[in-house]
Amino acid sequence: MATNTHTEHPGGKAPFPPFQGETFPSQIFWLTICFVALYVLLSRVALPRLGGVIAERNAKIEGDLEAANRLRNDSEAAQAAYEKSLADARTKAQTLASESQAKAASEAEAQRKELEAGLKAKLDAAEAQIAKTKSAAMTNVRTIAVDTAGVIVERLTGKAPAPQAVERAVDAALH
Repeated sequence: MATNTHTEHPGGKAPFPPFQGETFPSQIFWLTICFVALYVLLSRVALPRLGGVIAERNAKIEGDLEAANRLRNDSEAAQAAYEKSLADARTKAQTLASESQAKAASEAEAQRKELEAGLKAKLDAAEAQIAKTKSAAMTNVRTIAVDTAGVIVERLTGKAPAPQAVERAVDAALH
């Protein structure tokens, strides 16, 4: 049987190398070299790139925030301009509506006056016609009254009265 420089453990397996005392100094040496190489690699290559990415991202975020603020201010200005133009449009619409209403009212008033004048003229003409018809009727009534009174007096008294006396009596009775 050959002799093994490693101490054998029960079960025939060799112990885990990092735990062996004879390989410890070389492991520390290589650990230090790997740590220094990794540190140099990270500090010279990876960290500057990562810092650049972070700085670029911060600059982009700052730019986006500035753009967002600028756009928000532009939006607020546009909204204020819109509200002002809307208020101006409402004022103009109200002005036009009141002007139209006043114009319609004045036109309606003019038409009303024109109709009233036409109606008054027709009414005056109708009243004149009525007065003329009434006058003609009254003339006929007077004539009929004179004739009737003359006939009645003649029948009652047996002799015909004087036409002027009958006319005077009828005129006195009518007035």
